[in-house]
Amino acid sequence: MKLRLLLCASLLMLGPAARAGIIYSSFANNGYIPDGSPVGASGTAAVTGLASAISAVSVNLNVSGGYNGDLYAYLSYDGVLVPLLNRVGVTATGGGSSFGYGNTGFDITLSSSAANDVHFYQNDSPSYNSSGQLTGTWQPDGRTINPQSSPGAFDSAGRVSFASYNTLNPNGTWTLFIADLSAGGQSQLVSWSLDITAVPEPVNLALGIFAGVFLLVTLARSRQMRKLFRHAPAR
Repeated sequence: MKLRLLLCASLLMLGPAARAGIIYSSFANNGYIPDGSPVGASGTAAVTGLASAISAVSVNLNVSGGYNGDLYAYLSYDGVLVPLLNRVGVTATGGGSSFGYGNTGFDITLSSSAANDVHFYQNDSPSYNSSGQLTGTWQPDGRTINPQSSPGAFDSAGRVSFASYNTLNPNGTWTLFIADLSAGGQSQLVSWSLDITAVPEPVNLALGIFAGVFLLVTLARSRQMRKLFRHAPAR
């Protein structure tokens, strides 16, 4: 029984992966994105109490109204910026247009493990809810170019993913920024949330394993010594 309890304690010291969904529905200007302005608006989410190294991040976005192809949004943390939306549908080679997609809103999850790129979602049998918002799980746009670049630049732009956050300590202030770059039709951020999976840093994990093994070995030796004394002949 003691051995089982000690094993459980050792496993706890290994610091299992911790997951946290941080809902943050408050946003500047009640979530309304300034129409036709690169100034945009932003909000923050404070993360505390997670393990010390990020292993996965996803973002849930609920945006209503406006035109999807007008929007530029990014997630920023600890000096790392990942574009979530970069004028979806803008292209010079087909599958979109120079103005981007004209759908109204998003109710989506952005995850690097998703199968398809949100920038060209119309090419991948998208689903929409009764409000006309895009639904489902998509890769973040990730295109690291100025959102006011020429349409052709979007076809060859480099991309980054949420893997850029891996190994960073998640505990701190995360920032979501959204701008509407073309006048006509205002978008509103209804809500957003982060889903972060974090694990202990490798050094801490190794120390936890070492401590657990050491305690188990000590206990085993102690039990063995008690048995020897119990069966030793009396003098």
